[in-house]
Amino acid sequence: MRNSGLIFTLVLFSLKMFAQEERKPVRQGNELYKAGKYDEAQKKYEEALAKKPNTIEALFNKGNVMFQNKDYDNAQKQFETVAALSTDDVVKAKAYYNMGNSLLESKKFKESIDAYKNALKLNPSDNDTKYNLAYALQKLKQQQNQQNKNDQNKDKDKNKDQQNQNKDKEQQQQDNKDKQEQQNKDQKDNEQKGDNGKEEEQKNDGKEQQKPQPKASQISKEDAQKLLEALKNEEQKVQEKVQKIKSPSEKVKVEKDW
Repeated sequence: MRNSGLIFTLVLFSLKMFAQEERKPVRQGNELYKAGKYDEAQKKYEEALAKKPNTIEALFNKGNVMFQNKDYDNAQKQFETVAALSTDDVVKAKAYYNMGNSLLESKKFKESIDAYKNALKLNPSDNDTKYNLAYALQKLKQQQNQQNKNDQNKDKDKNKDQQNQNKDKEQQQQDNKDKQEQQNKDQKDNEQKGDNGKEEEQKNDGKEQQKPQPKASQISKEDAQKLLEALKNEEQKVQEKVQKIKSPSEKVKVEKDW
């Protein structure tokens, strides 16, 4: 990727056409920039801007200093300002190019693509811009693929978490079911023990009690008939004895007591 030095050289060349009061600090800033003294160079550009705020060269080169200091967000804003203020299509194209570079360094690939396209509209034959545009498109695709992969992993993790939650829920339900079954079993065992105790108690009470006598209704009809006949025969015998005693043919022997 072409750095902002190429753009800086172009802007330095354009300064030869100006003889304004702000030219001296801009020229001094350029010398300091070439020497790698970026902070001192920025002060000179700001000095020129204090005298004339919309000095395109000072604005542009200040953006170059910010880019070299890796202050990409502020550099991008600086080049955006130059592109908006400049009436020179060449300068505007270079401003969009450097703005694209700043956005690219910030990994704002979609925004950098838009900046490079704006530069190519103004200077369609610039090969550096074409190269950087292709590079930005490739990085954007990689970023999107990575994002899709991350989203898929998130979905997998989410599904896995849901499955784990379902398993935990099923396990909890099974535990509750087992617990309830055990409680029911324990209750049934206790009830059975209680019934056995009552049966044993009734069994012991039966040993102390007399065996109940059978009721009359429990005698069979045949046995009842035999009993009646026996009673009838017994009564007849008694009647015969009574009649024998009362009969006059029998005499009573009386013994004298002399």
